[in-house]
Amino acid sequence: MARSAPANVLVMRRFGLSGAFLALLTLLSLCAPLIAPYDPLAEVGAALAAPSAQHRLGTDWIGRDVFSRLLHGGGRTLSIGLIALGTTVLIGGIVGLCAGFFGGALDWLIISLSDALLALPSLLIALSILTLAGNGSTQIALAAALSGLPVYLRVVRATARSLRVQPYVEAARALGASELGVLWRHVLPNALPMCLSAGVIAVAWAILNAATLHFLGFGGDPSLPEWGAMLAEGRTVLRAAPWIALSAGVALTLTLFALNDAARRLAAQ
Repeated sequence: MARSAPANVLVMRRFGLSGAFLALLTLLSLCAPLIAPYDPLAEVGAALAAPSAQHRLGTDWIGRDVFSRLLHGGGRTLSIGLIALGTTVLIGGIVGLCAGFFGGALDWLIISLSDALLALPSLLIALSILTLAGNGSTQIALAAALSGLPVYLRVVRATARSLRVQPYVEAARALGASELGVLWRHVLPNALPMCLSAGVIAVAWAILNAATLHFLGFGGDPSLPEWGAMLAEGRTVLRAAPWIALSAGVALTLTLFALNDAARRLAAQ
């Protein structure tokens, strides 16, 4: 009798190296307090010390361990991604599906608002939200998540509009199924892969926007470990200590590439 493949093999087959990288990032972020060699806020060595056995990625301009800050920054990046995923899928998924499936005034309103917001750069939307909500870590995460909501709404709406005229949907209506029943049993399951794929893209945009905001100096306490803030710190000492900006930049780039590849694979399911 054929044996089923282990769960990790199935994950690798479906998501490839991007899935493995994201799983490793999640594991390292969750275990950062246990595996980070130093307190990310403590001055533990000479300023701008080069990478060594004691400090794998060197130290920053006040002597904090860059490797420890990178690990803890991954946790903050992960939390921003989770907030973005929950916000976009919950709000954008429900509103977009209902607008695309039922049409009418709700659909017109969603399209009008989305078009107006899409005319603005997502970073400008995030800055506007920060102006109203305040400048803090939670506000940064919400602003970064909400700034990508218009794109997600349009993707989900377009998916629902294309599915509502499919033959199996018309057949369900002909058999007496209610509109809510059709939406729940036939449209939602078939829209789910595209919704999740667009949600992963929204996570990538939220992480990028949050890193940009931190790079520009937003986000409350600048001493907290965050990849965008580390890029900003590393820029000022790029010639003397390139490892600060390089480590944060590589981590951010790999995360964004992995998320985009995972979204592509989800859409192809």
